[in-house]
Amino acid sequence: MNAMPGTTSDDIVARAEAASALLGRARKAIGAVILGQDEVIDLALGAILCGGHALLVGAPGLAKTRLVETIATVTGLDEKRIQFTPDLMPADILGAEVLEESDSGKRSFRFIPGPVFCQLLMADEINRASPRTQSALLQAMQEHQVSIAGTAHDLPRPFHVLATQNPIEQEGTYPLPEAQLDRFLFQIDVGYPDAAHEREILLATTGAREAAAERVLSAEGLLDLQNLVRLMPVGEKTLDAIIRLVRMARPGQSPRADVQNGVAWGPGPRAGQALMLGVRARALLQGRLAPCVDDVIALAAPALKHRMALSFAARADGLTLPDLIDSLVREVA
Repeated sequence: MNAMPGTTSDDIVARAEAASALLGRARKAIGAVILGQDEVIDLALGAILCGGHALLVGAPGLAKTRLVETIATVTGLDEKRIQFTPDLMPADILGAEVLEESDSGKRSFRFIPGPVFCQLLMADEINRASPRTQSALLQAMQEHQVSIAGTAHDLPRPFHVLATQNPIEQEGTYPLPEAQLDRFLFQIDVGYPDAAHEREILLATTGAREAAAERVLSAEGLLDLQNLVRLMPVGEKTLDAIIRLVRMARPGQSPRADVQNGVAWGPGPRAGQALMLGVRARALLQGRLAPCVDDVIALAAPALKHRMALSFAARADGLTLPDLIDSLVREVA
C-alpha cells in the first residue's frame, strides 16, 4: 500500500469507517429518487469515487439523465448538461476565442469557456453527435484540461463526465471512437426495472409530489474520498486476479483459443487501472476496508466490455462479449 507521508493504517481505517457511513447516506439519498437501480447507482458512484468517468447505456426512458442530475445534487458538484446532436460542434463543448475591440481601438482575443468547464458534465445521448465532436472530450477526460488556439486551460477539480447513450443499433447514432471508450472507467448498462420496482416507480412519480434529492457531499469532501480510495490496500490475491483477467482477454496473450480467434482487440492497461481503483471504491461503498476477488468478478463486465471487440467471424458464430467475459470470470474465480 502506498500511503501518504504521516498516514498510518489506523488513520486509514478511521477515515474509511467515516467515509462508509457518509457514502451510505449518499446512496440512500440517490436511491430515494432513482428507484430499482441500486447496482447502477453503486457503479456510477464508484466511478466518481475513483476519479473517473462513466458511460450509461440503455434505452430511452430509464432515468439515465435523472440519475446524473441526482448524483450532481447529492455530491454537491457544479453540473452542466450538453445535449449531443448531429450538428453539435467541438466549440459548443470546449468554448472558443472571440476577437474584441476596446474603446481605444485595440483588438485582442478573449476566451469564452464552454460548458465543459464544470465539475460534473452530463453528455446526454453522446452517440448522436459526430465522431469529430465526440472526440472533443478526449483531452478533457484524460488530462483535465483543454487546448484552444495553442493555450491550455485547466478544468475545475474534481472533473467527471457521465455520458448517456442510446443503443448503437438505433437510427441516427454514431459509434464512439475506441480511444474515447477507453477513457470511460466503466460502461454501465441500465436495464428495465423488475415488476415490484416498476410498481413503486409508477406510484412515486405520478402523484402530487415527487421525491427530491438532498445534498450529502461537497466537492472538497469528494476529493478527500478519492484520495482515500487510492490509499486502500489491495491484497496479492485480488491483484493477481485483476492481472490474470485482463491478460486473458487479450488475443495476443490469452491461452484461450476463443479469445485468440474471436477477439479483434482486447483491453489495455487502463482496464487494469479501472479494476484496481474500482474494487477499492466498491469495498468502501459496502463498508469493507479492503477489496476481494468477488469485487473483481462484479466489476469485470463494466470495466472490460467497452474495451473489447469481437471479430466478424466470432459474431457470425454467435459469440457475444457478455458471454465471453462471463467465461473469463469463471476461470479467474
